[in-house]
Amino acid sequence: MKKIIIFLCIASISLRGYTQEFRGLKELIGRRVPWLLSSVSFSVISDEGGKDVFELSGRTNGIHIAASTPSAAAMGVNWYLKYYCHRSMSHMGDNLSPVAHLPKIKGSIRIVSPYKYRYALNYCTLNYTMSFYKWKDWERELDWMALNGFNLVLAPVGTELIWQNTLKQMGFTEKETADFIPGPAFTGWWLMGNLEGWGGVMSPTMIHQQAALGKKIIERMGLMGIEPVMQGFYGMVPTTLQYKFPDARIKKQGKWAGNFTRPDVLLPDDELFTKMANIYYQETRRLYGKNIRYFGGDLFHEGGSSEGVDLTKTAGLIQQNMQQNFPGSTWVFQAWGSNPSKELLKGLDKNHTLVIELVGEHPAQWKKREGFEGTPFVLSPVSNFGEKVGLFGRLEYFNAVVNAAKNSPYNQLFTGIGIMPEGINNNPVVFDLLSDLGWQKDSLVVKDWIKNYVWYRYGYTNDELRLAWQLLLQTVYSSPVVHPDGPPESIFCARPGLDLKSASTYGSSKLYYDTALFNKAVVMFKKAALSTPELNKVETYRTDKVDFMRQVNANEGQRIYQQMISAIKTKDLQRFRSSYARFEKALLKQEALLNSNQKFTLSRWLQQAYDFGSTAADKKMAVRNAKIQISYWGPDNNPGTDLHEYANKEWGGMLASLYLQRWRKFANDVVRKMKGEVTYPIDYYSMELDWSNKS
Repeated sequence: MKKIIIFLCIASISLRGYTQEFRGLKELIGRRVPWLLSSVSFSVISDEGGKDVFELSGRTNGIHIAASTPSAAAMGVNWYLKYYCHRSMSHMGDNLSPVAHLPKIKGSIRIVSPYKYRYALNYCTLNYTMSFYKWKDWERELDWMALNGFNLVLAPVGTELIWQNTLKQMGFTEKETADFIPGPAFTGWWLMGNLEGWGGVMSPTMIHQQAALGKKIIERMGLMGIEPVMQGFYGMVPTTLQYKFPDARIKKQGKWAGNFTRPDVLLPDDELFTKMANIYYQETRRLYGKNIRYFGGDLFHEGGSSEGVDLTKTAGLIQQNMQQNFPGSTWVFQAWGSNPSKELLKGLDKNHTLVIELVGEHPAQWKKREGFEGTPFVLSPVSNFGEKVGLFGRLEYFNAVVNAAKNSPYNQLFTGIGIMPEGINNNPVVFDLLSDLGWQKDSLVVKDWIKNYVWYRYGYTNDELRLAWQLLLQTVYSSPVVHPDGPPESIFCARPGLDLKSASTYGSSKLYYDTALFNKAVVMFKKAALSTPELNKVETYRTDKVDFMRQVNANEGQRIYQQMISAIKTKDLQRFRSSYARFEKALLKQEALLNSNQKFTLSRWLQQAYDFGSTAADKKMAVRNAKIQISYWGPDNNPGTDLHEYANKEWGGMLASLYLQRWRKFANDVVRKMKGEVTYPIDYYSMELDWSNKS
C-alpha cells in the first residue's frame, strides 16, 4: 500500500507539471488562434519508445489532443490548424483568421516523431534576423517554434552578462570587459570565436536588458517543452587575458574573415581554465538556472589555430569541466567545414555529444565521416546565408537526404531534423517542409505535400494556385547543388563593376532555373486572385505575391545588366546610356514594389534597432549596428573587406538610399571613360561607411 501511495503521488506531481505546461500551450492558443481556445482540450499520454507522440480526436464540442510532451501537443495543435482548418503561422505572414465552422475529426489520428530532436536556429540567425528582438518578438518566435514541434533551440541570449560578471571576478575593468563584448548585431560571431568587441560598446543597461530577455525566453521554453542550447565555456577568452596572466597557456587564433582579430583560446590543461570555467558556469546557474542540459560552443570554428594542440585531450577536458558544472549535459557542435574534427570527437563521451550537420542540403559529411565517427547527429539545411532576399530551397533533395540517412548504416545515430538558416525571414515553405519531416515515418511525396501547403498557407485553393506552386517546385524550389550560399543574389545589391558574378564575396548571382517557367508560375499565381478574390485579403498571399514579383524584377535586372556590360565592352556610349536608363528604371520599380509591403523594407529593420535601445546613445549605437551589418559589415579601416554585402538586402529604402547611389556613380564613371575623360577609382567603401554613420 505504501508503494502504491508513493507511485500515485509521483504520478500526481508529474500530471500537475504537464497540466501547468499545457496551460502555457493554452495561452499560446489564446494569443494566436483565440477562436479555437474554448474547443480544445489536452491530456498526457506515454511516449513511444522514447519518441514524442500526439493523438488528435474529435469531441462533441471540439477536439482533444493527447500528447507525450508539450512540444508534441503544440505540434498537434498545428497539425489540426494546417490539415483541418487550413490555417498557418509563418515568419512571412499569418493566415490565422477564424474558420466559419470548426472541422470535425473522424476517429483519431496518431503521429509519432521518429526523432529525439527537432532542432532550430543558427548562431547567425540570432543576428541576421533577431539582433534587435524584444520580448514581443521572441514571444512570437517561440510560439512559432512550439507550433512547429521544435524541442531543442539555440538560445544564448543574455550571455553578455555572464561574461561581464566572469571577467569582473577575473580582475577585468569595465572598459576591458566592454572591449571584449560586441554590439548587438554581432554577438553570434563573438560566441563562435570569430571576433571580439566589434560594433560595441554595449551599455550596462543593454546588457541587463538582454539578460532579462534571456530569462524570459528560457522560462517560456520550459512551458513549451523546448530545451534551450546555452553557451558553454570552451576556452574562448579576451585577447587581453594574456596581459593579466602572462604564464597562462593561451593559444592565439589569428585573423577571421574581413581581417578581424579572433579571441584567444585558453587551453584546458591550465589551472586558470578550471577557475575561469567554474566562475562562468556559476554565473550561468545564478542567472538562468541549474536545469540547463545543452551547451553550444565550437572550438576552432571557421579556422583558428590548433597547431600543437592535442585536440583529443583538449576536447575531453573541456567536456569534463562542463559535466562537473552541469552533470548530464550535452555539448552541441555545428558541423561546418572540417569541424568538429575526428580528433576532437575522439576525446568526447558520445552519450553527451550532439553534432548538428549545418549544411544538410549539400553532399553530407555524416555519410563521408561514417556518422561523425559514431556521434549522434541532426540533419539541418542552412537554406539562406546572411538573410539575403531571394527564392530558394532544395525541397526534393533534402527530402531524399533524410530518407537516405534513415536507411543508412548510421540510422541509429541519426537522431533529429533541424533548421539552421542564417536568416529566417524568407521562404516559409522550406521551414514548413522541414517541420513536417520531423514527424514523418515514411518518405514525403513533395509534389503532393505542396498541395496541402498551398491550402493552409492561403486558406483557399484553386487550379491556378496549385499549378503555380507545381511550377515553383520545378524552378526556384528545385535548386540543384551548384553553390552553397542560398538564393541567387540580386545584381541591384552588388557593388557596381564589370562582369559581376555575385553581390557578395561568397555568393552567386547565377540563375539555375528556367526563368520563363518561373515567370509563368508568377503569372498563374497572380491570376489565382481573379477566380478567388478573397485571396487579396489574405496576408500570406499578398506577401508571397510581392516576393514572387520581386524575384521576377531581380532576374530582369540581371538581364539588363548584361546588356550594359556588352555596351561597355563594345564602347557603344548610346547603347550604354539606353541600357543603364532601363536598369535604373527597373531598380526604382523594385523599390516601389518592396515599399508596398513592410516585410521588405529597410525602415522595419531600422525601427526595430531604434526601439531596441532605451537611451539616445543606445538607440544610435543599435541603428549603426543595423546599418553596418547589411552594408560593409566590418571592420573599419579595411576597404577591401571580403564581408561587404554578405548580408545584402533587396529592401525598399535600401535600394534607393545606398544601392542606387552606387550605380549612378558607376554609370557616370563609365560615361566619362567612354568620352575619354580622366576618372578616378570610385570609393564605394566610403559611401557605405557614410551611409552607416548617418542617423
